[in-house]
Amino acid sequence: MPASLEVLRRLAEQQSYPALREACDGAGPDTPGTAVLLALADAGLGQPARARRTLAAIDAASLDGAARVDLAAVHIALGELDAAVAALEAVRRESERPGSAPIDHALLLARLAWCRLQQGQRARALEHYEQSLRLRPRMAVFHNLMRLYLDEGRLGDLAACLDAAWTFWSKEQGNWPDDLKRNHAQRLRNTQLDLLLAGDDVEAAEAWLDRQEDQLGETDWCDLLARLAHALAARDRHAQAEEWLRDGVRRHPEHLPLYGQLAALAQLQGRVPQAIALLRTAIRLATAQGRSTTLLWARLSSTALMFDPGLARAAAERARSALDEAAGPNGSNDDDTNDERIQVELAVAAVEVQEQQVGAAERRYRQVLEQHPQLIPALKGLGQLLMQVGRLDEAAAAFEQLAAIDPAEGHGALIFARHFPDDDDVLDGLEKLARRPGLEGSVRTGLLFQLAAAWEKREAYDRAFALAGEANAACRRLLRYDPKAHRQHCARIRHAFSSALYAQRAGCGLDTSLPVFVVGMPRSGTTLVEQLLAGHSRIHGAGELGVIPRVIAGLERWERRVGSGRRYPDCADDLDPKVLNGIAERIVSELREYAPDADHVVDKLPHNFENIGLIKLLFPRAKIISVRRDPRDIAISNYFTDFAARQGGMGFAYDLDWIGEQLADHNLLMHHWQQVFPSEILEIHYDDLVDHPEASARAMLDYVGVAWESKVLDFAELERPIRTASVWQVRQPLYSSSKARWQHYQAHLSPLIRATNRKIEWTPIEMLSLPQPGLLNAGVDRYRDGDLDEAERCFKQLLLHVSSHAAASFMLGLVYVHKGHRREGIELMERGVERCPWNHHWRTDLARAYRLDGRDHEAAALADHAQRPAGAAMPAADAPTTHVDYLFHSGDHRCAISRGDVTAASC
Repeated sequence: MPASLEVLRRLAEQQSYPALREACDGAGPDTPGTAVLLALADAGLGQPARARRTLAAIDAASLDGAARVDLAAVHIALGELDAAVAALEAVRRESERPGSAPIDHALLLARLAWCRLQQGQRARALEHYEQSLRLRPRMAVFHNLMRLYLDEGRLGDLAACLDAAWTFWSKEQGNWPDDLKRNHAQRLRNTQLDLLLAGDDVEAAEAWLDRQEDQLGETDWCDLLARLAHALAARDRHAQAEEWLRDGVRRHPEHLPLYGQLAALAQLQGRVPQAIALLRTAIRLATAQGRSTTLLWARLSSTALMFDPGLARAAAERARSALDEAAGPNGSNDDDTNDERIQVELAVAAVEVQEQQVGAAERRYRQVLEQHPQLIPALKGLGQLLMQVGRLDEAAAAFEQLAAIDPAEGHGALIFARHFPDDDDVLDGLEKLARRPGLEGSVRTGLLFQLAAAWEKREAYDRAFALAGEANAACRRLLRYDPKAHRQHCARIRHAFSSALYAQRAGCGLDTSLPVFVVGMPRSGTTLVEQLLAGHSRIHGAGELGVIPRVIAGLERWERRVGSGRRYPDCADDLDPKVLNGIAERIVSELREYAPDADHVVDKLPHNFENIGLIKLLFPRAKIISVRRDPRDIAISNYFTDFAARQGGMGFAYDLDWIGEQLADHNLLMHHWQQVFPSEILEIHYDDLVDHPEASARAMLDYVGVAWESKVLDFAELERPIRTASVWQVRQPLYSSSKARWQHYQAHLSPLIRATNRKIEWTPIEMLSLPQPGLLNAGVDRYRDGDLDEAERCFKQLLLHVSSHAAASFMLGLVYVHKGHRREGIELMERGVERCPWNHHWRTDLARAYRLDGRDHEAAALADHAQRPAGAAMPAADAPTTHVDYLFHSGDHRCAISRGDVTAASC
């Protein structure tokens, strides 16, 4: 029997669009009212063209009032608000005439309220919802009205409305399908949580959530937990939010979304390795549960993009493979697969931008936008790419499109591109958006920074500084920057890289002038210097490379693996010529990939001013250009900039006191390097470069060792991507407006001045010095060659200076076992395993030593924890086969080698 209009409208109210379409097909669009509801079903199912074809065949004059109310719903679904309001207001006027046909006024008012809400008329929307609810309760009206009460801070009205909603729902829920029943109940619980939090009663909210766990399934409870965590973060209580999420993971270790939210919090606070580890865990869980991993791989790619470009590329490729596997041999066109495909394309495009494959990335972004012209990430990505390559007008056009869809994102990007709003109302509206709480916290710091730039452009300097100060204060809540620790680290660098070290390492490093390093305080003009150099035909500007920081990270990782207890820079004295050359060769190989035919490749990572000592160990002939600028201008420029890598050495930039101390640390370090390497570092002053560009350019090219080319002065025309905060400035001809910018903010600079001039003090340095580098390597080599006496000497000498060195203890123990001193050898091996309990290879070797000594019980207990390589078998020899795969044979870390019958101990 065909469904009645009453039944069809019930399906429409429940937003059961598949069932509505099926019922309409069964009823046949014989009546105009049924045809309208069929169009509503198509619009709700994401088929706007089909919905419009159905509407075009309807005679609007034949529709009664109820059908026209439904017609307004179709207009709403199609995004045609004006048409919807016109239809609803017309029906409303007609219904007030004597003798008019009755209509569902409650439904009319609810739909009209929704339209007014979208038009920003919140007061009228609230009034209409209240009227609708008095006429006839509906769950959608309850939800929308409660949201308005919450936004208005009317918590008493919200509590009363929530009680009424629960009472109504207890009677109504039997009429709803199970999936929608669960959805509405969860939305009511969400509102209960929001009500508790709105009253700042976080403890009550947490206690209520705890009680809910006994009543709810895993998914519903974890969804509430995630909502609580988001709300806590929005109140700048990120540590509390993280603790709740970790508690949720402990209770429900296989609930994937919790790992994703934990990863988001970790990334927000600059703990990128932790975020990567959490996403890897989520991928493993999803694989074990038979779920799609496509979006997780894509997210891993975007998370790793700035931290580990190689991982970002690999993760993007894995996302594509996972998508292809899920689609099957014949492909799939369902909505979920299409959404995943879009995310994969965006991830690959971002990697291509990072790899400077500009053409490929642009084509990919435009292909996505052809299918989805209003997709925010694609518009933003394309606009940023166009900015980087200097196509500023095209970038602005993309950002204009973005602003029409998302005003905060779009106008923020436009301001960054120096397209400032002319209307104060626009800036005021953006400021309201910037104060909308979210995962980042109570404010959106990036938008506040952009607003500060906009007000500075209008010469409203006090307002600009206040906005920048608010943004910086919010950022500091997420930072773990410690200025005292940085000062101490700089002191250790000066101590470790003394003139005596280079006298002992004469002849070390690679004899090449390929790398050129541009260093200086961030915002001192390093990008401008690099852009000028890159205009030369024999020089390639590679941007801010992470090669030297990755070397340092590799050295620290190595020291942890061998259990030395040392860190960088202390461990620099352990780098022997073979290691230094291996590291340097890998760096040169990477630089060659950027420009195979160039004579010089520029790395302009500003903070490499801390790493000049290591650079000169690796590349004695490296050219280093130090850029200097008025420290007050540096300070203001940093204070007004939202650095994407705020945790990667840029934590100082969010406090004027911290900036002042960083400036002082920088000056002292550069003084040290100039003394250790006299006349080897070229100093360029930003003001001289702006006032006398040709003279400065000639000095730099002569220093690098290339002939003069006048085209270097046309650097603004270079077609190469620039991915720093200076992207806009270096696309302009040289200008002097940035000079003495600090004078506009002179009244606010006292914290900076005090910190810069404060006496530099640090804890006295206690740093051991090894008698010769590479003792562990040398001992391992002698061990592998069978020269046990010389191996013993090396390990003992290392332990004499670093008594807690786990690898030296373990290897000396192996030597003793080979020599038949099993008891002493096992004690030394145990000491190494105790300090590095994660090293399962050592545990395996120790278990073998136990068996050789007849201690089978201890061997069995230890073997339970050891992870044997596949096919491993106990050798028949008198001593354990050992596993050493940490030899320094190449690269910026000690890379693995294949294990033979007798290798060395794995770290």
